[in-house]
Amino acid sequence: MAKQTRDEEFTEYVASRSGWLRKVAYLLCGDWHRTDDLVQETITKLYVNWARVARVENRDGYARRILVNTFLAEQRSPWWRRTVRAGAEPDTVAGGVDLDASLDLRRALSALPPRQRATVVLRYYCDLSIEQAAEALGCSSGNVKSQSSRALDALRGSLTARPAVAERMS
Repeated sequence: MAKQTRDEEFTEYVASRSGWLRKVAYLLCGDWHRTDDLVQETITKLYVNWARVARVENRDGYARRILVNTFLAEQRSPWWRRTVRAGAEPDTVAGGVDLDASLDLRRALSALPPRQRATVVLRYYCDLSIEQAAEALGCSSGNVKSQSSRALDALRGSLTARPAVAERMS
């Protein structure tokens, strides 16, 4: 593949999918600054391996797997723990959205362990089947089922606990 053609094809792909990558990355990490870092690292890895990616039938799946693996590797690294902004204000959301519910869901999602969060994002935001999510995470379908179950239980508990506390206080 000629370098100019390769670069044009890569640029076209990234321009069309960067918004989607950014949304998935934000759901994984919950911080727009880390989101940008994750997307940039994913794009860099895609570029380095573009000759291989160009031959793959499902480029989005390849990019998603790089993104998830990069996120999970970062979670295992002690570096991100030293750079987390403590007490930062949440990013604002566009009007017309139930801000309270959105913030509650984001807070509950960010409280999940990294693998459970990745499983929920892949299964319910990216709308992947159990087998596709297992392939993206590099684990068994049974692992995806158990991670999803635990994550959904934690989300339900987190999201239903708040109204109960509010009712008791009234």
